[in-house]
Amino acid sequence: MAEIKDEAALKAIAHPLRRRLLDSLRIDGPSTPSVLARATAQAVANVSHHLRVLAEAGLIEQAPELARNRKEHWWRMTDPRISWNPADFSPEAADAAEAIGLQRQLDLIHTWLGSPAARTEPWGTSAFTTDSWLRLSPAELAELGDEMNALIRRYRDRPEREDREPVFVLGRGFPARP
Repeated sequence: MAEIKDEAALKAIAHPLRRRLLDSLRIDGPSTPSVLARATAQAVANVSHHLRVLAEAGLIEQAPELARNRKEHWWRMTDPRISWNPADFSPEAADAAEAIGLQRQLDLIHTWLGSPAARTEPWGTSAFTTDSWLRLSPAELAELGDEMNALIRRYRDRPEREDREPVFVLGRGFPARP
């Protein structure tokens, strides 16, 4: 797992387009700037710039063995799993990265809710949402998070199959008041 410890790497992921590029590389595997540009409706030069920022942060790397010629540049994630601890960073940097991550999650939810698949079989009845108010200690909340991450890992680490599509799963737990 790529554990982000320096603020430059945290700033690299705290950008909406770079988050989308990381998601594309995570789901679809190695890619070229032109393919990523089409997927994100961006200019190739803009995507190339953001790929270089992610590479400088150590989050992606070039995959020269995939190139068919010297002009073609392929990129891949160094590790598809990225984690970071807000306590390792200034509150401003951690809050900015969290805000970008939350906005990305909201954008994905809005896209799903506006899609025809949200209302048709089989995905319309397979998708779920859940929320709950629990009374937990900090240790119990950490235990719940560990159990949820273990469950997600169990599904994430299964082999590819033809009938499986990328699915975004969101789970958050934090102290709050209604």
